[in-house]
Amino acid sequence: SGLLLALAGCDSGFGQATAQHLDAMGFRVFASVLDPESPGAQELRRSCSPRLTLLQMDLTKPEDIQRVLQHIQAHPVPTGLWGLVNNAGFNDTIADAELSPLGKFRTCMEVNFFGSLELTKGLLPLLRSAGGRIVTVSSPAGDLPFPCLAAYGASKAALSLLMDTFRSELQPWGVKVSLVLPGYYKTGKRVGAHLLPAPTSKRQAYGEDYVEEINRQFIQFMKVAVEDLSAVVNSITDGLLAANPAVRYYPGQGLGLMYFIHRYLPYFVRDLFLKGFFINPKLPRALR
Repeated sequence: SGLLLALAGCDSGFGQATAQHLDAMGFRVFASVLDPESPGAQELRRSCSPRLTLLQMDLTKPEDIQRVLQHIQAHPVPTGLWGLVNNAGFNDTIADAELSPLGKFRTCMEVNFFGSLELTKGLLPLLRSAGGRIVTVSSPAGDLPFPCLAAYGASKAALSLLMDTFRSELQPWGVKVSLVLPGYYKTGKRVGAHLLPAPTSKRQAYGEDYVEEINRQFIQFMKVAVEDLSAVVNSITDGLLAANPAVRYYPGQGLGLMYFIHRYLPYFVRDLFLKGFFINPKLPRALR
C-alpha cells in the first residue's frame, strides 16, 4: 500500500485498465496520457481515487518526457519508485513494408522504442534505489513476421530486445524486468489499411483491390478480438508484485501454439499459419 508506480500510455486499453486496477489496490499511480481531455483520461478522473495523478506525455517529444520525469522526481515517497509500466504503443497502418512510407517506421520507433527507452533511462535511478520492477507491454509481432505489420513489429522487436538487455544488466541492482506479450485484444485503437502515397509503379504493381482485400480481412480479424482485458492486467500486476515475476507473460488464446510453430516447425509452416490466423493477401495485380 502506498507504493509509487509510473504507467505510460493510459488513455485507453491495457494502460487505462491497469491504472484503475492498481489504484483500487491502494497504490499511488502516476498515469501518463497523450490527451488529458480525452474520454479515457476523463474516465480515469471519474473512476480513480485522488491518489492517482494524470500527467500529459507525448513520447515523441523529449520535453514532455523530461517534464514527467521532473514531476515524479519531485514527489518522492519513502518507499521510492517501485514500478514502471511501459505500455504506450502506436500503429496506424496495415500494409506491406514496401507500401509503408519510411515515416511510418520512424513514428513507430519513436513511440514504441525510443520513447520507452528515454522514459526508462530517466527513471532508472529511482527504480534502482527501490530495487523495483519494470514491466513492458510488447507484442508477438516483435517475435513473428505478421503480414502487413513490419513497421509495428520492427519497433516491438527492438523494444523486446532492449528490455531483455535491461533485465540482464539490472540484476545486480535487484531490479526485475518483465515483458508482457498479449494476444489480440480490443484496446480502443483504430488502424486501417489503405493505399499509402507511393510511386505510380508500385501502385500499379499492387493495385487498389489488393489493399482493399487486406482491409477487409483486417476488419474481420478485429471482430474476434478479446474484449476482456483482465488477463493482461493480471500479467502486468504479477510482474510488479510477484516475488519472482516471469521474464515473459503471454496472456491471450492461441499464443502457445503460435510460438510452438514459430520455434519448432519449418518457416513455410509458420508463414502459412500467420497468414491463416491474421491476413492472407491476395496476389498483387502484377502477378496475376
